[in-house]
Amino acid sequence: MSDKTDQNGEKLNEDQQQQLLFVMLIQQHEQIAMMGLGKTENPQTGKKARDLKSAKYAIDTIVMLEKYTKGNLPKEISGYVTETLNKLRLGFAEEKKKEQTSSDDEA
Repeated sequence: MSDKTDQNGEKLNEDQQQQLLFVMLIQQHEQIAMMGLGKTENPQTGKKARDLKSAKYAIDTIVMLEKYTKGNLPKEISGYVTETLNKLRLGFAEEKKKEQTSSDDEA
């Protein structure tokens, strides 16, 4: 693998490169979840739209990554994954509650 440099122009070793890629993967799924929760715009449409199925899929993917990397991540990255999941789960619960409230109002 080629040497990569960080934001400060310093070279990253192999382990640091892998950690950076892992964090980027978590961030990608976080963005997918945030779009599904209607919190951020979809770059293709430029609009916010709620799609709880895609949000749940992205959250479940991060849960799986957390499970399979347990004990193999530095404390900082493990903490980042936990914080990300907590934020997304809370957002999902809020959106699910809104969905149920609006369907109760229609009934």
